[in-house]
Amino acid sequence: MTPDLFAAAPTPAERAAELRAELHHHAHRYYVLDDPEIPDAEYDRLFRELQALESQHPELLTPDSPTQRVGGAVLDGFATVRHAVPMLSIRTETDTEATGAEAFDARVRRELGLSDTDPPVDYVAELKFDGLAISLRYEAGVLVQAATRGDGEVGEDVTQNIRTIGQVPLRLPTDVPAILEVRGEVYMRRDDFDALNERQRAKIAAGAKGEKTFVNPRNAAAGAVRQLDSGIAAQRPLSFFAYGLGEVLNGHGSEPLFTTQHGLLMRLRDWGFPVAEQTRVCHGSEQLISFHRDIGIQRDSLPYDIDGVVYKVNDLSLQRQLGFVTREPRWAVAHKYPAQEQLTTVQAIDVQVGRTGKLTPVAKLAPVFVGGVTVTNATLHNELEARRKDVRVGDTVIVRRAGDVIPEVVSVVSDKRVGDPPPFSMPTHCPICGSEAVREEGEADHRCTGGLFCSAQRKQAILHYAQRRALDIEGLGDKLVEQLVDAGVVRTLPDLYRLGLTALASLERMGEKSAGNLLQALDQSRHTTLPRFLFGLGIRHVGEATARDLARHFGGLDRIMAASVDELLEVPDVGPVVARSIRTFFDQDHNREVVEQLRACGVSWEEGAPAERAPQPLAGKTFVLTGTFPTLRREQAKELLEAAGAKVAGSVSKKTDYVVAGEDAGSKLDKARELGVAVIDEATMQRLLTEGSFT
Repeated sequence: MTPDLFAAAPTPAERAAELRAELHHHAHRYYVLDDPEIPDAEYDRLFRELQALESQHPELLTPDSPTQRVGGAVLDGFATVRHAVPMLSIRTETDTEATGAEAFDARVRRELGLSDTDPPVDYVAELKFDGLAISLRYEAGVLVQAATRGDGEVGEDVTQNIRTIGQVPLRLPTDVPAILEVRGEVYMRRDDFDALNERQRAKIAAGAKGEKTFVNPRNAAAGAVRQLDSGIAAQRPLSFFAYGLGEVLNGHGSEPLFTTQHGLLMRLRDWGFPVAEQTRVCHGSEQLISFHRDIGIQRDSLPYDIDGVVYKVNDLSLQRQLGFVTREPRWAVAHKYPAQEQLTTVQAIDVQVGRTGKLTPVAKLAPVFVGGVTVTNATLHNELEARRKDVRVGDTVIVRRAGDVIPEVVSVVSDKRVGDPPPFSMPTHCPICGSEAVREEGEADHRCTGGLFCSAQRKQAILHYAQRRALDIEGLGDKLVEQLVDAGVVRTLPDLYRLGLTALASLERMGEKSAGNLLQALDQSRHTTLPRFLFGLGIRHVGEATARDLARHFGGLDRIMAASVDELLEVPDVGPVVARSIRTFFDQDHNREVVEQLRACGVSWEEGAPAERAPQPLAGKTFVLTGTFPTLRREQAKELLEAAGAKVAGSVSKKTDYVVAGEDAGSKLDKARELGVAVIDEATMQRLLTEGSFT
């Protein structure tokens, strides 16, 4: 075909659009398919032409232009991003053997009600990358925002830095949903990491100041993503893998885009996102075990770091059926590999006090390089664990990074012990504030009882007291509490009510208006309710429901503070552990002093007479529920029985008084018949609730 010699040359806008489309195409071939069509020099020529056009015509610059990958201005700080769909974590299976995969499959089958004769469940097995989780938001196919996981609800806006990653598409095909959030992992390849450190060493050797080498690829990648100068981020060789979705608004009808996890991943690949080639559909636990073993063999030869594999139920409808427990999906698990281990010596054993008062023995170690970092401290978890492992000062120990994050002492090399050093004992008092340290029955951890006084717990105590469900002090968040405590302005809760406008307004990022609003919120919090105040004190095991029960039962705070353990046990749903925790809290002079000072600062509430105790016709009786009931959900039946004084157990034993059986009752019914336990239906249970016994 003869070219039209008289055709008009493309306008700058048309040529820029052509160049962007061509560069996007070649970037996809290079970064995702690993199958380039043109040499680097030709790509560079097209890139420079687009750069020149955009420089001459700034109005042509678009957010999805390939030239925007090179980095921009230094930011003052990262803006926050609230995730439309939370970025939840998945449960970690720390059993690194085949039984870890078997346990997950067994849980899934049990939740789905499958028997041994039902076919295997299909899963998607993926790699668990050792990088930084990122959410990419596309609107009309254009990348408009990239955010870190943060706390799962709120992350940081790192859009400019993510634009510098060649494997992250800036524009998607036209068939994508109107709004699409793609979740994945930013990481650094091992060869890129080695090359980066070589460059850093060369800079250091040349006398450059402020330069350093990086410890491991994960830290280098995370540091690059969180650079305020995206020009620096652009110099770090980052990569990306996609593995899931956040918010999706289709805009193309109601038909689902995919019905399986594997289909989702393949669609992401079709849209231009890199997806790990090792991803595999597995039928049942045997193939999960095989995948875990095969990847474990390949682990050291992979071009990037992983710390395990991930299993997900493949059928998305089954995922929805399985749902979530707390904030973790029942349909997914991360199956770890054994952590790396090294030998070192214990130089001392210190006790640290956490934000919630937990006392943790920590072994101070001769520095040792484990799992990519130099380790000098390792947790001993608690006194029972330290004694079980018999860790003593001077011992040679095996240390590892449990879960590749928290260093821990695995065991002692007893043959290398010199002399007879004394065994470790947990102090009886908090090393920070001197309050009594107690270990509750049935628990392994010791805790400081001076929650309102202990400086180690100060920030946590203030945040708990100020939260919406307690005293509801609007504006008193994490960053402000950090400032107030670190500056020594607030030492205990009563200090909050002694704050002045001048002191507050002088704090960083706290203007006079914000200070005034906080003072107003503090003043409003003085007028509260007894349940809110009790909950706000942060007494261990005392949640909102227990606080309400205590207030209703005793009517006033002084009666609660003076109540014996036996008197506390009369409160509905208060057992021995909770009763002792309340008694221990108010036995500490520090805590009582803080309560009295809060009252002196004007914190008040209405009190009343103690409530009359409701009749409990089923006190002392133990029930077990099984099957589906005609009118009540199992949880409703449990609440009714417990309100009548009964105990509802999860399994049948000789101590069980009644098994309430509904339709499709299972093995619990068989067990009841085997043991001769009385079996009743819902209607009979309702009679017992009313009458207390059969006549």
